[in-house]
Amino acid sequence: MNHQKKTQRAPVREFVALHLVDNLGAQRIRLLIQSVEHPQLIFRLEKHELETIRGIGPKTARDIVTFNDWDKVDEILEKTEVLGAEIMTFWDEDYPPLLREIFDPPLILWIKGDRSVLKSDGISIVGTRKAGKYALNMADKFARELSSRGLVIISGLAYGVDGAAHRATVKAGGKTIAVLGSGIDWIYPSEHKGLASKIVETGGAVISEFPLGTAPDMGNFPVRNRIVSGMSLGTLVVASGIEGGSMITAKSALDQNREVFVIPHNIGHPNAIGCNSLIKRGMGKLVQDVDDILEEISIHIKDTVDKPLAKREKNWKSQELDELSTRICRLLQKKKSLHIDQLSEQLEMSSHQLLAKLLELEMQNCVKQTAGKKFELS
Repeated sequence: MNHQKKTQRAPVREFVALHLVDNLGAQRIRLLIQSVEHPQLIFRLEKHELETIRGIGPKTARDIVTFNDWDKVDEILEKTEVLGAEIMTFWDEDYPPLLREIFDPPLILWIKGDRSVLKSDGISIVGTRKAGKYALNMADKFARELSSRGLVIISGLAYGVDGAAHRATVKAGGKTIAVLGSGIDWIYPSEHKGLASKIVETGGAVISEFPLGTAPDMGNFPVRNRIVSGMSLGTLVVASGIEGGSMITAKSALDQNREVFVIPHNIGHPNAIGCNSLIKRGMGKLVQDVDDILEEISIHIKDTVDKPLAKREKNWKSQELDELSTRICRLLQKKKSLHIDQLSEQLEMSSHQLLAKLLELEMQNCVKQTAGKKFELS
């Protein structure tokens, strides 16, 4: 186990350092990582070598070459360890597969708890902080029943619906993930510190993409919500006004090609406005019991376990494919599932050219496209 942690942590120091370089956003960091064999090499490149990388101009190249704040990097790593947390990067093999599919996945996650739970099938449960008795009861009921079916419950540790969903899952013996809008060392609200500890103790996890010491500022929560929906097969909106975090999460889920489920409310209740609006506009499925959710997501769960690898291999190996088609299939056999951009990068050809060949392979029943422009063997 210790050896495994060391191999996973080896490049973390460089990833943290890249996040400390001024004006170096996620997209540029991706371009840098893709341009070298190992992240350590980035800080060994000359200025003129960095400038040849797409998106890296003279100023950014100079900032990378002159970066010398390694003491701060080590301080962050030491504080993370003292907290009993660890850092996961986008390039780790156990990075949440569904989160990897979204448009702007976090490159770094701080985690307290069992990091393996992040790969489990999950449903997010969200709702207003000012939840009434009905909403709290629904959050409790659906969290208990969904977790009893083996699904991880994902939410934001806020007052109201979030807290009710986390508590019900812990009480039922299930696993839950709390996604923070603050640093992993700043549990918000502070009244939920005990709940956060119980989540970790029962095999769940508390996670954040925000650096240590980040306060729970209002602008962090809409950003956080894309992770809540992005890690989930679907999002259940329990109670919501016409605006707010729950509606943002629902819209994020739709943008990410995920399911949205909605609890209906009595007309006229403040918590009914958002929920009933989603149903009215066809943006979410009205649910009355847990089976309404399971019938929509069961196909996604089955896809990951029902089809043996040998059967997948047979489809393409039994056909006479050209060189490029064979390379694509061999790559998908090795990696199981890849985004179009990852395929394009590893095959060193444009995604536009690649899509034509992938369409041909789909028609031959060799590959199939899944949510988020990802491809895998049929």
